[in-house]
Amino acid sequence: MSRPLHRCIPSGGRLSGNIQDFLEDSQMKFKQEKEDLDKNRLSPDLISSWNQFQSIFTINSPSKQSVINSPSKQSVPEKCFTVHDTLSPVSSRKRYKLTLLLLKISLFVIVILALTGSLWWTISLTTASRSHTFRGYRRLQEQLVSDLWDIGELSLGSSRLKESEFCSLESEDYIPCFNVTENLELGFTEGQEQDRHCGPTSKQNCLVPAPPAYKIPHRWPTGRDVIWIDNVKINAQEVLSSGSLTKRMMLLDEDQISFSFSSSMVDDSIEDYSHQIAEMIGLRNESYLVQAGVRTVLDIGCGFGSLGAHFFQKQLLTMCIANYESSGSQVEITLERGLPAMVASFAAKKLPFPSLSFDMVHSAWDGIAWNHKDGIHLIEVDRVLRPGGYFVWTSPIANTRASLHNKDNLKTWDFVRNFAKNLCWDLLSQQDKTVVWKKPSNKDCYASRSLGSGPSVCKVGHDVESPYYHPLEACIGGTHSRRWIPIEKRPKWPSRATLSPKELAVHGALFDDLVEDDLNWKSAVRNYWSLLSPLIFSDHPKRPGVEDPVPPYNMVRNVLDMNAHFGGFNSALLEAGKSVWVMNVVPTSGPNHLPLILDRGFLGVLHDWCEAFPTYPRTYDLVHAEGLLSLETAKQRRCSILDVFFEIDRLLRPEGWVILRDATSLIETARTMAGRLKWEARVVEIESNSDEKLLVCQKPYIKRRSYPS
Repeated sequence: MSRPLHRCIPSGGRLSGNIQDFLEDSQMKFKQEKEDLDKNRLSPDLISSWNQFQSIFTINSPSKQSVINSPSKQSVPEKCFTVHDTLSPVSSRKRYKLTLLLLKISLFVIVILALTGSLWWTISLTTASRSHTFRGYRRLQEQLVSDLWDIGELSLGSSRLKESEFCSLESEDYIPCFNVTENLELGFTEGQEQDRHCGPTSKQNCLVPAPPAYKIPHRWPTGRDVIWIDNVKINAQEVLSSGSLTKRMMLLDEDQISFSFSSSMVDDSIEDYSHQIAEMIGLRNESYLVQAGVRTVLDIGCGFGSLGAHFFQKQLLTMCIANYESSGSQVEITLERGLPAMVASFAAKKLPFPSLSFDMVHSAWDGIAWNHKDGIHLIEVDRVLRPGGYFVWTSPIANTRASLHNKDNLKTWDFVRNFAKNLCWDLLSQQDKTVVWKKPSNKDCYASRSLGSGPSVCKVGHDVESPYYHPLEACIGGTHSRRWIPIEKRPKWPSRATLSPKELAVHGALFDDLVEDDLNWKSAVRNYWSLLSPLIFSDHPKRPGVEDPVPPYNMVRNVLDMNAHFGGFNSALLEAGKSVWVMNVVPTSGPNHLPLILDRGFLGVLHDWCEAFPTYPRTYDLVHAEGLLSLETAKQRRCSILDVFFEIDRLLRPEGWVILRDATSLIETARTMAGRLKWEARVVEIESNSDEKLLVCQKPYIKRRSYPS
């Protein structure tokens, strides 16, 4: 049965003559329609459709009352008008035909507009410059993405626009994708439970809390040797109850842990140990490692970063990797010291570095079973090691005299020694518990081996430079790469940072492009520092009474560059004399420039920003991203930009800084997200490029009392 619909108009509104005539007309026809409906009984489907139609108007009614079901004779307020709708079969068929006609007319108009637009586009290409057209088209694309994002946010209601909540306290030191308990439940065993497994449950759309007594880290160089004990997942009792080796390495002083270079994980001091390594290679001391072609070092099972801290003063960059640990982590403490480190497992997957990435691989007291799985872990060491590079291994197993009294150790030592020979490594020296091998500088050895004497050389299709957590392979990689250049033939640091035209040709890049990129970043770094200096060095309202640091103290110790391109930001920081290291991240969604970055003597890693970065919370002092928002929104991603912002917040230290450079429309959207994450944000104009803006943010330090109990 037909029922009247009450629709309200704004206060003071007045019905037009046409509407009034329509109402009178409708009332006169109502009785006839009712008779038609009685004769033509409504089908169940039609009744269901009518009820759904009614419910829509009920929800959208300003008064939010069920006015649809009111009787037709009920009085209507003065500010409302009543529309009688009919659903007779005859009128439905007419409406259906009318709808089809309107659709056909609409499609015809759309086709005409599309043809007209195409013709206009063709004409504009011939009359305007190509660069101007592309820039306008790109701006329209970015505006469309921004508008769609805003529409999506608004469609979710006001609940999505409020400030984000804090995570539970259990996530204080948790790294998504490294849930050992969950991995065991999923059936991962034999070390694979330590591997990285990212699933739907690994996303954390909340703000990770800091420890209750968290303190802002000391600036370098003090912060490299002294950390606050409350900032890491280890307490004084664990330090005091640990073994003698750890006691010699860490000195507990009230609420701080002091790291002394006169102690280390090895028996001798760190200076003596690094001096010993240099002598075993044939050098006078560790200061000559740079002259021997060594710039980047991969330290497996790095203790607490003592070797890397010492090497840093010798212009050597050491990347510490170790398994995820829920407490007392090697990687967490190394990062707290401001040194390069990331979580990585050596169990079943390749490291996220291309072949031929490091000049030296070091492993001391690592606990890795090098003789398991037919030496596949030694093959992975060989893959990431550059030609002419060194593998330094310190272990009680390498002590031949001691191993004579332990058959298992002797068996393991014999396997490692023979397998290294089959990899064509040259045993340079062996002293007590330390052994140094050198990878061959040429490939002749691989062909001269007897059949079946060692792992085969990987085929071209398997030797990839984007091994983003691929399974380990039992073949020798990197031999087909055009980057096979012995370290002794590469330019010495710091000349290596500027690759020659011949070296750039290997990466498919032009020398002029790299020079222009470096010049642009030098200007950008000057602007960044002039922008941040007054903010960082001023008497900060959250830290009253703290004196301004003086040189050589740095404003920041480490930087995460989320879209590193050619590594120009890293190069400009070094050119400006900033004693800071940069984690250059190459997104898997863009072109892979990581081999070029590593060949320049920088550190870097491949990463998918829809997944959690393999590091602990509160890792970086400064997060930088140029063009990342444009890159991520241009792809059909399985995550949103908001997910990426939550990940940035997890990685950033309290009072840390974020600098985003991107298209204006995306920066405006990012500023809204920054407010949701409780960041202090402001947009800065870029004079040289009106199409882009900067977003400068600071993450506040919020005390635990603000977190949910």
